[in-house]
Amino acid sequence: MTDEAFRTVPPGFPARDTAAFFDLDKTIIATSSSQAFSKPFIAGGLISRADVLRSAYAHFLFLVGNADEDQTERMRAHLSALATGWDVRKVREIVAETVHEHIDPYVYAEAIQLIQDHHDLGHDVVIVSASGSELVEPIAAVLGADHVLATHMEVVDDHYTGEIDFYNYGENKASSIRELAARQGYDLTQCYAYSDSITDAPMLGAVGHAFVVNPDRNLRRLAAESGWGLLRFTRPVALRPRVEPIPVAAVVGAVAIGVAAYFVARHLRRRRENH
Repeated sequence: MTDEAFRTVPPGFPARDTAAFFDLDKTIIATSSSQAFSKPFIAGGLISRADVLRSAYAHFLFLVGNADEDQTERMRAHLSALATGWDVRKVREIVAETVHEHIDPYVYAEAIQLIQDHHDLGHDVVIVSASGSELVEPIAAVLGADHVLATHMEVVDDHYTGEIDFYNYGENKASSIRELAARQGYDLTQCYAYSDSITDAPMLGAVGHAFVVNPDRNLRRLAAESGWGLLRFTRPVALRPRVEPIPVAAVVGAVAIGVAAYFVARHLRRRRENH
């Protein structure tokens, strides 16, 4: 990868108008956030081992089904049925109590470094995930993210009804990004996005600086056609044990990041020097 993979942002562009949008699963963390919490959810009586197997199978069918509209709707229906009747407070408690145990081992050091680089430039960092907000928000807090865009389930009397108010997936991710940009005053042509999934093509196409992370063949081909950058994340690193925004630099320490992430960091540093 060369510097040509990165488009230079005009000097003096207001950093406050720029954001970096990060997919969560397989981009910031080397696993699925919902799968990572399967053990504490089983222990808490929310799901059974059979539910875990059915979810894994549904996800497999979703992937091999090329993520078309029908497959997306089947996955959405499965998630709705699974969560129906869950106590929202119990979900929040389980996630808050176990987030470090089940998420820490999977966080990519390269992603942490990029988050730090964007914050150093004065950019907002936004976590964009198809997982439920109750799962994503505690993780985002640990990462020091400024905003969260996630799926929202309908809640009545502190329990999930099984209806999904907003499924933050596919084109909906791009829509939620545009809505947040309008509220916050971001110029999307100057914003960044990072994802590992071809289903996030709308999200990647919504910004001026898109990067694919550990892409498969199809996503790599689309990235080449679209002029998106390519990154390899390989180094998970544990976070400090507290669920609150923390100085990301203190987490990373002297961890060496991959060559691809180095080039992105250098690009961001050049922007910082031009401000």
